[in-house]
Amino acid sequence: MITLISSLLVFLLVVMLHEFGHFAVAKLSGIKVNEFSIGMGPKIYQKQKGETFYSLRALPVGGYVAMEGEEDNSHDPRAFNNVFIVKRMAVVLAGAFMNFVLAFIAFTLIFSIVGYGSSEIEKVISNSPADKAGIQSGDLIIKINENKVKDIYDINSIISKNQKEEMDFQINREGNILNLKIKPEYSVENQMYLIGITSKLDHSLLKSISLGANRTLEMSKLILKSIKMMFSGSFKMEYLSGPVGVVQLIGSESSKGFLNFLQILGLISVNLGVFNLLPIPALDGGKFLFLLIEALRGKPIDEKIEQGLSLIGISLLFSLMIYVTIFNDIGRLFNK
Repeated sequence: MITLISSLLVFLLVVMLHEFGHFAVAKLSGIKVNEFSIGMGPKIYQKQKGETFYSLRALPVGGYVAMEGEEDNSHDPRAFNNVFIVKRMAVVLAGAFMNFVLAFIAFTLIFSIVGYGSSEIEKVISNSPADKAGIQSGDLIIKINENKVKDIYDINSIISKNQKEEMDFQINREGNILNLKIKPEYSVENQMYLIGITSKLDHSLLKSISLGANRTLEMSKLILKSIKMMFSGSFKMEYLSGPVGVVQLIGSESSKGFLNFLQILGLISVNLGVFNLLPIPALDGGKFLFLLIEALRGKPIDEKIEQGLSLIGISLLFSLMIYVTIFNDIGRLFNK
């Protein structure tokens, strides 16, 4: 039951915010919106307000914004195909933008609730590199190799870049400045180089906002790197998950508590945002590419060519989804 409820909630939030992005920018741009729908399939509820129908449909697996002139040519001056191309580009990109906003909010909430690791040492692990160098609880790390540090994320970033090299740490101990040399050691358990410290947790809304933005950016870069690796052949297909695998993951993480729910919500939202911006026909990124070509050529791509490319894009995406669902998601269920 937790898996079902949490999965529905995640998909509804992610899809609703994505479609609302398209809807809001379309309305702000003066484009006529015929329908704003959450879900697909038969209508459960529909209400008309002004010129727009607002619908809730039976299958919570998607949604759409039906704009006048989006699928076919319309002579209405407020139709999508007749408005200034920059406005159309903004509408196309707005859905993914809202996914990044949702991810940012989720990650910011996590940092606001849990706090974030400061540069003040709370605990030194016995016999660790930090312990051997003389680091003590309460010490404040100011600099590493002349690089100023503000929090544990700065510290970990510098250590990961230098790894097993000996580094110069500048410490503030009760007002006294100390200079210590520390050489990180590789942790098999954590699969990274560490010096053996835990930091004191601080709470600051502004810092949480900054860290939420950084986490969203870092996750986006990681997803893009994974996509690049997949096309280069260095990313194994078995690591991918389809709808069944995603639902299982949402249920598994959500059962661990609200913070894990926020984490998976942010992760899926940023994944959808990045994926939708890929220049593949049928995705928002593909639509943006068509509009960019139209802007450069001074005229739109032939409608039949665009429809044909979009059909190929949809076919490839559905084929990939079916393959991943059968061979990865269902395969994992049978191998348990």
